[in-house]
Amino acid sequence: MTYRVCFVCTGNICRSPMAESVFRARITEAGLDDRVETDSAGTGGWHEGDGADPRTVRVLEEHGYDSEHTARQFQASWFARLDLVIALDSGHLKSLRRLAPTEEDARKVRLLRSYDPAASDDLDVPDPYYGGLDGFEECLEMVEAASEGLLTAVRTEVEGTAA
Repeated sequence: MTYRVCFVCTGNICRSPMAESVFRARITEAGLDDRVETDSAGTGGWHEGDGADPRTVRVLEEHGYDSEHTARQFQASWFARLDLVIALDSGHLKSLRRLAPTEEDARKVRLLRSYDPAASDDLDVPDPYYGGLDGFEECLEMVEAASEGLLTAVRTEVEGTAA
């Protein structure tokens, strides 16, 4: 059985494709790519069909990550096939939980930075869209830091044991 994770931000061109790419690399490194699927979406459909923001692509490629991506909007019907829905900020978390058809589905939604033990009380990954390249670098750092804890949690679910 495949474990499915979807990362969600606002437009699906900056934060969520970055998280998807980083986590997919972690899954591959851990040898779980045949058991875990990862993708991403946006809470809105403004950028559906577009590629990732060029700054996202640049930062991902400079750090050795895959940057192939096509934006899409998250649909409530997807909850049925997903095991975990990862929100990039608290606004996404609230939107996704409201969209969830059942309480069980709402419990699938978590904040990415909740998997980073070094994160402060502010668990939002700031939106880099209206800033410069440094915001995209900061976003990548936060995503990478949280991805290790997320990998441990997913591995526990997939293998049924602690990593």
